[in-house]
Amino acid sequence: MSVYQAPIIANHLKTFIMSRLLAAITLLLSIALTILVTIACSVPIIIAGIIKLLFPVPAVWRSVSAFCNVMMYCWCEGLAVLLRLNPHLKWDVQGLAGLNKKNGYLLICNHHSWADIVVLCVLFRKHIPMNKYFLKQQLAWVPFLGLACWALDMPFMKRYSRSYLIRHPERRGKDVETTRRSCEKFRSHPTTIVNFVEGSRFTDEKQQQTRSPYKNLLPPKAAGIAMAVNVLGQQFDKLLNVTLCYPENDSTPFYDMLSGKLTRIVVRIHLIPVTEELHGDYVNDKNFKRRFQLWLNSVWSEKDKLIDNIKAEYNNAGH
Repeated sequence: MSVYQAPIIANHLKTFIMSRLLAAITLLLSIALTILVTIACSVPIIIAGIIKLLFPVPAVWRSVSAFCNVMMYCWCEGLAVLLRLNPHLKWDVQGLAGLNKKNGYLLICNHHSWADIVVLCVLFRKHIPMNKYFLKQQLAWVPFLGLACWALDMPFMKRYSRSYLIRHPERRGKDVETTRRSCEKFRSHPTTIVNFVEGSRFTDEKQQQTRSPYKNLLPPKAAGIAMAVNVLGQQFDKLLNVTLCYPENDSTPFYDMLSGKLTRIVVRIHLIPVTEELHGDYVNDKNFKRRFQLWLNSVWSEKDKLIDNIKAEYNNAGH
């Protein structure tokens, strides 16, 4: 190493250390602010949930649900503020035109990261009724979180594996009945029901385990949305087919979101009419079940191609 190279290397090392330190500080600050926003909004929801639990009266339940929706909106606004603190983040969104808070929607979306929930909450908070997510039944027993989600009228799904149903045939159809009862709650007011129909976040390992025919997606599960359409089809103005992509942060979008490294969020929204062809008895009508699955698989094939095109577009444009 020459005497002239030493200062250059030292400057590079200093820059590297400073950038890592700044990223670490940003990450800790983002986590702290996210936790504070979540606590500030979730504690009132939990208290309201306790009131709802103690006073099972329809009028009380309606008031509590309305209050919880307001607090959920405040949480979304807090997350929006935190995202705006990232000066590098750019949004590329198409398809918001025509959405209305007075209409009900069934929203289906690919699931790539924990960041997806934040993106959907922030993006749609002013355009459609407050999102209600299909959740796994196990989350109902998580301290505080389960009660908060229950107070927000989130539908809990209890899925049984094929092997379990073989051993316990009396349980067949129970998951469908649970979905139906959950959806019945939304007959009285416009609602957005969100279903990540893949059932889990996408990873290369899960792609191999499920033998997914798609490059960027896991195979979709049709039962949940088929039941929602069957129970609430008349209330849904449209089915929202949402495609999420993080073309410049594909490997760790949630970590990059927290650390201020997330640079681009791409969202494509397509409205699908809820026609009579999407209504039917998914459990007992095998022909309808087959048709519905073929329809959903075709939607997923188009989504897979769209994600490929988005990634190619930004790669070719040099980001």
